[in-house]
Amino acid sequence: MPERIVLAEYRSRTIEGLPGGVARALAATGAVIAGRDMDGRVRLTASSMVGLVRAGDVELVVQPKVGVGRLLWLLGHARNPSGWRDDDVTVGEEYDVVAGTAVAFAHRAGQALAGGILRGYRSVDEASPILRGRLREADQMRARLGVAMLLEVRYDDYTVDIAENRILAAAARSLLRLPGVPATTRAALHRIHVALSDVTPLVPGVRLPSTVTTRLTRRYEPALRLARLVLASLGIEVSADPVVGRVAASGLLFDMNAVYEDWLTAAFRGALERHGGAVDGQRVIRLDEAGKLAARPDITWWDGPRCLAVMDAKYKAPASTPIGDIYQVVAYCTALGLSDGHLVYAGGTSVMHTIRRAGIRIHVHVVDLAQTVPALIDQIDTLAAAIATQTREAVFASSRAATPPASVGPVLVGADGR
Repeated sequence: MPERIVLAEYRSRTIEGLPGGVARALAATGAVIAGRDMDGRVRLTASSMVGLVRAGDVELVVQPKVGVGRLLWLLGHARNPSGWRDDDVTVGEEYDVVAGTAVAFAHRAGQALAGGILRGYRSVDEASPILRGRLREADQMRARLGVAMLLEVRYDDYTVDIAENRILAAAARSLLRLPGVPATTRAALHRIHVALSDVTPLVPGVRLPSTVTTRLTRRYEPALRLARLVLASLGIEVSADPVVGRVAASGLLFDMNAVYEDWLTAAFRGALERHGGAVDGQRVIRLDEAGKLAARPDITWWDGPRCLAVMDAKYKAPASTPIGDIYQVVAYCTALGLSDGHLVYAGGTSVMHTIRRAGIRIHVHVVDLAQTVPALIDQIDTLAAAIATQTREAVFASSRAATPPASVGPVLVGADGR
């Protein structure tokens, strides 16, 4: 059995006897920063990456603060807010990310296949010694003129080799290659793989085939949602390097900063667009007159060419607002001509900072990811409504305001006005 090291994200731990090559391999995946303490022992500090990595005889597990079930919900909701359901993920908090993902998928896929493997019609073009379906006359004349042995035909085949089964089979194969999958779940995944062995494997790197939900395919939907999530996730592989003494490493990691930003973008898109306009993520804006300084705010809300609001997602819970975060949003507001900007943290305290001389207001909002899914959605809806109201008030005020005095340069003011 491999040695298992468990860390919470952003936490540190000193590991006795950890080989240097293993430590370097783990650090190369981005999951941890490896260093040494005053006694020369290896100290691992987790980053924002959560998941599982195996290097040599060591398994490193970095657990998300929000829990595995909530992590998978955030990932799924970001990809499909209208189609993802909270009950798609039914795993206990004792599982790590890889084990939880595998358990949830094996459970849902097993339920989907329990009613029989789904079949469907697939259009087939092939050369056949017998006439089946419809003869492709043009292809027959072009490819086999004067040859009576084979006929170029087209027909609809009622088969298990359809997109839905290909996606489930590909997800099962991907999970079977990962370390850390419980033995009982690995056996269940193997049964799924065997049951779907007649389907054509998906080509890695090619976009997944689309599927349409019908009365017949509805029982597959929970498993398909999880399967798409598995296949969209990138596995981690680090090659061995004997020169520096690094061993090979593999596993599955998620960057919680990206997970939170992607989810918040999708959630705001649904909530803010009910008030009009369009929400965009990572749109390039120019900070200088020459257009040479490019920036990408996390979330922006637009009415045609006019930006209505800018929001920056921060997956952290600071005791006070970091000054660097303030600088960042002030720059966005200045370039976009906005009087208000928004920071959305995953914890902390809501507050507002007004920038002296410039008059720009930075609103600090807090989203509690530990809430139930309905309460979490309500938080976003309430926050979106507040941003929409504030935006309307700012637009009305600017239309009535006189020409502002020349700016002397922004000076930060705290919530207490000092």
